[in-house]
Amino acid sequence: MIYVSKEVAANDVAGQPKLSRSEIWRGLVMKAENALPFVPGMAKCDVVSRSENGLVRDIVFRGEDARERITLYPEDKVVFVRESGNVDGFIVNEILGDDSDLRLRFSFALQLVDAPSDSAEEREFRAIMERDYVKAVDATLGAIRKMVADPAYAA
Repeated sequence: MIYVSKEVAANDVAGQPKLSRSEIWRGLVMKAENALPFVPGMAKCDVVSRSENGLVRDIVFRGEDARERITLYPEDKVVFVRESGNVDGFIVNEILGDDSDLRLRFSFALQLVDAPSDSAEEREFRAIMERDYVKAVDATLGAIRKMVADPAYAA
């Protein structure tokens, strides 16, 4: 199993709007519903069902089909559990800190279904996922900043 965690300050980019916890949360909910603007490498993201505290979606990420069950913990975290596909595991997106020091942390514990632990295939997968998730944290904050700057965002 591969474990990776990446945390970044939400408001350390000069000249960018300062994000509130609520704005980051709204962005994470939007990402759960449609990850395409947020996650480089995702080609499909279709919600197939909704519940009181989450949803189920079908995705295509890096050419692979998967189904994810997403649980929303308002203003705190979003948990993605893989239900099908070539990868088992979970991903957590968390908002940390207080208003003066907001941070966004993405963590995952994933395992290739058909590859032995610590195999060359798993090590290659780890390198790709680490790179992609670092990009995903930055892309998510970038997309949220763009939305906050857009007057239609408030609607």
